[in-house]
Amino acid sequence: MGHADVITWSQSIAGIDWHELEALYRAAPLGNKDAAGLQVVYGNSRYCCFAFDQGKLVGAGRALADGLDWSYVCDVAVLPSHQGTGVGKQIVATLVELSQGHRKIILYAVPGKEPFYRKFGFRRMLTAMAIFPDVQDAMARGYVTED
Repeated sequence: MGHADVITWSQSIAGIDWHELEALYRAAPLGNKDAAGLQVVYGNSRYCCFAFDQGKLVGAGRALADGLDWSYVCDVAVLPSHQGTGVGKQIVATLVELSQGHRKIILYAVPGKEPFYRKFGFRRMLTAMAIFPDVQDAMARGYVTED
């Protein structure tokens, strides 16, 4: 099906079909995020990256950044039909490249995906902490520990 060499790329939110992005998040699967919410978070992100295969949205990602200190790469989503084709790799590479010049670039990976991000130079942080609305669910999914 889709391969990274026939993909067209955009870093602009102009013309994005937010309902198509909502469907992409569900299929990836990256959870249920509604179109209006996605428009807010992408609109507030310094860097965005979108991948299209013949006009169809097949991948997306974004980074929140302050222009100097830190950039946070988040929400990298690829349609299952295009996973393993290099689309996700190119999205992360683009967001990391756009984030160059920041003192640190961070992300948090889906448990088990750490080796994928390690290829880009990401290393495990020893002091990262998070507040989740449902801490038991976050523990069950492997995002946080008791301590």
